[in-house]
Amino acid sequence: MQKEYQTITEISGPLVFAEVDEPVGYDEIVEIETGDGETRRGQVLESTSEFVAIQVFEGTEGIDRNSSVRFLGETMQMKLTEDLLGRVLSGTGEPIDGGPEIEPDEERPIVGEAINPYSREYPEEFIQTGVSAIDGMNTLVRGQKLPIFSASGLPHSDLALQIARQATVPEEEEGDDDEGSEFAVIFGAMGITQEEANEFMDDFERTGALERSVVFMNLADDPAVERTVTPRLALTTAEYLAFEKDYHVLVILTDMTNYCEALREIGAAREEVPGRRGYPGYMYTDLAQLYERAGRIEGKEGSVTQIPILTMPGDDDTHPIPDLTGYITEGQIYVDRDLNSQGVEPPVNVLPSLSRLMDDGIGEGLTREDHGDISNQMYAAYAEGEDLRDLVNIVGREALSERDNLYLDFADRFEEEFVQQGFQTNRDLEETLDLGWELLSMFPKEELNRVDEDLIEEHYVEGESAETVEAEE
Repeated sequence: MQKEYQTITEISGPLVFAEVDEPVGYDEIVEIETGDGETRRGQVLESTSEFVAIQVFEGTEGIDRNSSVRFLGETMQMKLTEDLLGRVLSGTGEPIDGGPEIEPDEERPIVGEAINPYSREYPEEFIQTGVSAIDGMNTLVRGQKLPIFSASGLPHSDLALQIARQATVPEEEEGDDDEGSEFAVIFGAMGITQEEANEFMDDFERTGALERSVVFMNLADDPAVERTVTPRLALTTAEYLAFEKDYHVLVILTDMTNYCEALREIGAAREEVPGRRGYPGYMYTDLAQLYERAGRIEGKEGSVTQIPILTMPGDDDTHPIPDLTGYITEGQIYVDRDLNSQGVEPPVNVLPSLSRLMDDGIGEGLTREDHGDISNQMYAAYAEGEDLRDLVNIVGREALSERDNLYLDFADRFEEEFVQQGFQTNRDLEETLDLGWELLSMFPKEELNRVDEDLIEEHYVEGESAETVEAEE
């Protein structure tokens, strides 16, 4: 039942406060009619028996105490249909691509329902992104939430586009011959510039990736409060496609830092007691409500996999946004400033990166049986080479042993040949692992102490290794 009031008492930033004579439901949708006849939509953020706080999606400019407030008696809904694939929507779910209005098969609340832990299936099926630093070293699996930690000025947008364009479930994983047509991408952009939006759309249209995607666009000049609903609209769409239409859905959300800034702005307008660095104390819970919507459900064919992208303020991974994100998610991919300055594309630093579910998504029956051994051996060799680089700065390369120089050469080649591939190159897993064996064959066989001997005999590239060096005591 709709209720209408003309009792606005205060306007503070994106919030409107109004008096009421009976309680109004939390998250209820509100229509505010301004003096010039314009209608704005909002959502109840706080409700008591005497007043409500309303966050207005289109901004509060033009709203005054004479404006009328109408409560619609329902929460915000997302119009859902399989025909959303190929569409571009605003941050509030309205079409902005010039196409027809959405004719929904059903509507669902954007808050979603928590997945019953008993019904969750453990994520253990490989998703191929075509990026060697991810597929080979920090493998993504269906139902996982694996964020990308970046910083201002780094090409995380290019990496996001590359993953959106290339990500697929390999045919042997699908169990059918439709060449990945069951794979869909939901792209939720929050607080991006018009230039970035144009770049995203040009790439989606040029490569044909838009046909299997749903794009939500919230621009930097759109109201900040709109950013709080954009990821929920995207995830509601993902859940529908995954659990009703059996798609394997990859959700890419960028930039979560802009989302958290919107939370801070709303918290300040409500005069809440701030938490760490001014962010709301409930930000952990809020982020968990988004991230935990990834997963697989027993008895359902589809899955929801998340790659949230965030820019770390001041390159600081102890900042509350990456810190809390790291607690909730299953790993992280680091975009590195030093690698970027060297021209490495994509500049993914595999040493601090981690995929906690990788071991369950690789190996015999899932990917190649040598996948785990290759990853472990390359990680160890690259870590040793990176440590030796610090030593070279002190004593010079001439003071190092032949073995140490071999590890230094490996670290250089690993960055130049394995991590470096360009943003337009799509490597399948076979190419990635074969390249790994080519690099590991720089070493004599006795140095490959993390690889099974049978695998060495099968895949070791004879003639690639340097002369056997004596191991240092």
